[in-house]
Amino acid sequence: MSKKQKHVTTFAELVAAMPSPAEDSHGSYVQMPVAARGFTDTDGCYWRLTRGPLDPRRAKRLAVDADVMTMGTYYEERAERWLPRFLTEAERPAAWTEARARFDATDLPIHEAYEFTADDGRVLLFIETYC
Repeated sequence: MSKKQKHVTTFAELVAAMPSPAEDSHGSYVQMPVAARGFTDTDGCYWRLTRGPLDPRRAKRLAVDADVMTMGTYYEERAERWLPRFLTEAERPAAWTEARARFDATDLPIHEAYEFTADDGRVLLFIETYC
């Protein structure tokens, strides 16, 4: 009579048994756009993290040349995700001045700049604020 070997659950089986974020998104932790390496905005456009944190010189160029600029995020309850606060053209110069002053700051808040791109080629300067 042969002995049956006891089945040992593998790591892959454990991962496969976990619910996907789509199945269990309500109440689960949702990463910020930089940590998630991308995000979908309210218009359905997916922005992919391209590089960052950026050197202040590159960020300064993007503050002028980028198609879109954001500073700060907010949690959208209905969408259950973090979304960036998009700036108008008029808000961009003051936001850049504020962000530049807070790069490499020793006290809070601290700002870091990241570059995101959309599938259609648009560029986004994303200023993340750490409190």
